[in-house]
Parts: sequence; C-alpha cells; structure tokens
Amino acid sequence: MNDDRQYLELAIEQARIGRREGGIPIGAVLVADGAVLGVGRNRRVQLGSAIRHGETDCLENVGRLPAATYRRSTLYTTLSPCQLCAGAVLLFGIPRVVIGENRTFEASEEHLRSQGVEVVVLDVDACVRMMSEFIAAEPALWHEDIGVEDD
Repeated sequence: MNDDRQYLELAIEQARIGRREGGIPIGAVLVADGAVLGVGRNRRVQLGSAIRHGETDCLENVGRLPAATYRRSTLYTTLSPCQLCAGAVLLFGIPRVVIGENRTFEASEEHLRSQGVEVVVLDVDACVRMMSEFIAAEPALWHEDIGVEDD
C-alpha cells in the first residue's frame, strides 16, 4: 500500500501540472517491476485532442513495450477511468489499476473487475479536492470532457 501511495503521488503531480497548463487535472503513471515506465496527464485541452486522457497520454508517453511488460504492470490514475481508458487497460492487458478517487466520477470499475482486472480505490482526499475544485471552477469544460451536453 505504501508503494501504491508513492506512485499515486506521481500521478497527482501530473494532474497538478495539467491544471497549471489550463487542462483537466487527471494524471497517470505506469509502473512495472518497481520501475516507473512513464507518466501522463489529461491534455485534451492543451493539445486539442479527442483522446489524450491522463491514462492514454501516459501510455503514449511510455511508447511501445512488449506485451509481457504490460501484463505485469500497474496503472495509477488520480480519477476512476472512463470507458475509453478502461478499454486501453483491457487492450494492453494491464492487470491492476490503482485509483486516487471515484467520488467525483466513476464509469468503468465494475467492467474492469468483470474482466479480471484488480481495481484498488485509495480514496485520497487530495484527488477528490482537486477534481471537485476543477468541476466547480470549469463545469462546461468538465461536461465537455465527459461528454455531457449542457442544457
């Protein structure tokens, strides 16, 4: 659990960087065999991207790896993964996902579990606070990111 918190802190730092850049504060880290393989942050706003969520940005930054490496890795993310990011976890065969919080958003945890992925939710107050403050400050941007139409 101590290692989980240490790696999640790296994801939290990525989320903070993303927010300072004007983006959505979601960060991710991929770890295998005790080594950080790469980090990422939601950069949909910064890059004008449809798919650069924290988790997918992390995977892109890691680059191509042997399938066996993904199968022994853990993905750390500050926010519960959306369906897109859960699909990436399944596609790459990542067996374990550690989530900072799922109080402000949750869409895919049961699906991941049903596919054999170990899902650990740490429920870290700093992650909840970061997302809650962002959603309050930027509701339109948040709704755009998760695909909710404004009335």
